[in-house]
Amino acid sequence: MDTNIDGAFTSFSTRITSWSLKASAVTVTRLSYDGNDLPIAPPSKREDAVSVIAQLADFRLHRLWRNGRLVFEGGHPKGAIAITDLREEWQCHHMSPFDNIRFNIPLSFIRTYLEDLGRPQFDGFDCKPGTKDEVILGLAQAISPYLLSRQEPNQMFLEQISIVLLTHLAQTYGGQYFPVKKSGLLAPWQEKRALEFLTTMAFDQVSITQLAETCGLSRSHFTRAFKDTFGKSPYRWLTEYRVAKAKEFLLSDDTILGVAIKCGFSDQSHMTRIFQGVTGKTPGKWRRQNRSA
Repeated sequence: MDTNIDGAFTSFSTRITSWSLKASAVTVTRLSYDGNDLPIAPPSKREDAVSVIAQLADFRLHRLWRNGRLVFEGGHPKGAIAITDLREEWQCHHMSPFDNIRFNIPLSFIRTYLEDLGRPQFDGFDCKPGTKDEVILGLAQAISPYLLSRQEPNQMFLEQISIVLLTHLAQTYGGQYFPVKKSGLLAPWQEKRALEFLTTMAFDQVSITQLAETCGLSRSHFTRAFKDTFGKSPYRWLTEYRVAKAKEFLLSDDTILGVAIKCGFSDQSHMTRIFQGVTGKTPGKWRRQNRSA
């Protein structure tokens, strides 16, 4: 894991203190300012990443625009977080002193991490601005001394911070499930074999009986163990996987019917019904919102 620590100042004010640390794909930055007179920051550059911002102190007042539209005006207490999708354009007017830490995480890094855990249905995070999160605040406070001292942290420390952060975000705000209990779960080799079978056969007719047999279990035992491991039935897992793949194809120029056929749905209306049941939106509406972002 590569690490790098830099001290710098932001482009829009030489009085904003900014220290950054890069750990593998995650960039951690601490920004602080003790005045009330900053101009509006320039619009952010779009990138395929998310920014997780944790307030280290009370932040009294700011205005926030998303894609040119004012979406928030007010403040956040210490410990509040915000998760922003950097594929959209953001612009902020800081109108009071602030001190925060920002974790910039590429979406590709999040997807790879979750796919390795057998949870490939990631569809972004859902977090209301101002949500207080003591776990992320604790992680931000743990890494803060390294940012201020410009000392390079131990690589194992950075790796553990990244794992805890990604796991917490995925489970708390990303709709993912990680089991706590150990008994009754699929063994690691069974989990790997089941996921290989499901992803290989995802767009064909999948036999749960055959899937259970590949893991050396009865159908009923396998179904219970799978749900205890992933928090959902094999059918639900497969449905969400097909929808996740459909979203990838919807960002291309394929017709909705073509996407439906590619993803194993019988026709366009079948995909629309399933897609809307999972996401709350029709494929057409989802495509218009996300292709224009």
